[in-house]
Amino acid sequence: MLNSILEKYAKLDEVEAVALGGSSAAKTADKSSDIDIYVFVRCDIPLEVREQFVKKVSSKYEVGGEYFGSGDEYYVDDLNCQLDVMYWNVSWFADVVDNVWIKHYPSNGYTTCFLYTLRNFNIFYDKTGWLKNLQEKINTPYPKELKENIIKRNMMLMKEKPFASYYEQIQKAIQRNDVVSVNHRIAAFLASYFDCLFAVNQMLHPGEKRLVSYVKMNCKIIPEKFEDNINKLLASDYKDVLPVLDDMFQKLSILLQ
Repeated sequence: MLNSILEKYAKLDEVEAVALGGSSAAKTADKSSDIDIYVFVRCDIPLEVREQFVKKVSSKYEVGGEYFGSGDEYYVDDLNCQLDVMYWNVSWFADVVDNVWIKHYPSNGYTTCFLYTLRNFNIFYDKTGWLKNLQEKINTPYPKELKENIIKRNMMLMKEKPFASYYEQIQKAIQRNDVVSVNHRIAAFLASYFDCLFAVNQMLHPGEKRLVSYVKMNCKIIPEKFEDNINKLLASDYKDVLPVLDDMFQKLSILLQ
């Protein structure tokens, strides 16, 4: 049934490649995981075409969602599971890969997530070999300049910037008793923290799920009190988080020296 669905996407004129990704491709899926399908297009597939196709296999669906990029989500009745279908433009995705792996541009957290997805793709259809060639492009040693740029940018964001670092923003939010802002900036701090941690280990970032267990299983370089500090940070009263952030930042800094 799944192969039949993939074949129908592959037959569309707009489609350049189709791949399985996410936790199913990376072998990290659990009972609550859906199946991620990536459809690479040269131009948009009309919504009515997408909806007509989905209706044939699903009684519960959402077509045309733009919440996280162009995509459709639907429950396949005969498979008894949910599919998350993403439509990615080939030019956009090629630029993403070049900007990170070739030009070494860092992001505010999650810098190499798309590359992790690419590396773990199970390619089902590849009209011209474009997607396979893109996979091979990142099948090289982790770029030293990329590692340095990720660490520099995200350490600055966490605490080293002279103005408006995440740490400073959290500090001011605590003074204002603004618990929502504290929570928002802690999430940003953690995003940059993990980006640095994966960079120093020269590993691609796996995304936002199960990060603590992933680090413990896969990273050779881990800060002292790594899991304890994260648990303490997320369990603390918001007014008590600054010492924990200080300790996390200090112990991460030691690894980067």
